[in-house]
Amino acid sequence: MLTTEQVLASQKATLDTLFGLTGKAFEGVEKLVELNVTASKAALAEVAGSTQALLAVKDPQELLALQTAMFQPLAEKTAAYSRHVYDIATGTSAEFSRTFEEQAAEAQRKFLAVVDSASRNAPAGSETAVAVLKSAIAAGTNAMESVQKAVKQASEVAEANFNAVANQAVNAAKGGSAKKRTS
Repeated sequence: MLTTEQVLASQKATLDTLFGLTGKAFEGVEKLVELNVTASKAALAEVAGSTQALLAVKDPQELLALQTAMFQPLAEKTAAYSRHVYDIATGTSAEFSRTFEEQAAEAQRKFLAVVDSASRNAPAGSETAVAVLKSAIAAGTNAMESVQKAVKQASEVAEANFNAVANQAVNAAKGGSAKKRTS
């Protein structure tokens, strides 16, 4: 049987976790805002420089060369920005996952303690029911661990695919720039 102190402690732990996760979410938002402000400042500075360069163009070939020179750095900066956003999102998500796993493990430990206590105090002849319950709990635990492993593997595959696509985009921009220069 749960005491008032145990219930209050559980509620306090839940609130602490909630406030901790809220803080992590705000940290992620702060990082995104900071990244966007930095990217916006850099973009404004580049637009000013590009506008000055465009105004100084004297012939179509010089314009083509200027456009080519601008395209590759833009692709690289876009890929870098996407990587930063992805890193912020995965970092925040990892914090949430870690907290969830810790809370789930703690809840499972408490539940198993209750089941053990109940099984010790169970009436004679209920051993089979207790064994079935413990078996179901073990199966649920194994299923949860399998899902967590699958999610981690899927995240690793997604990250690898993201990096591959970003690298392809940058390489395509480099290849396009090289082709325009040789034409």
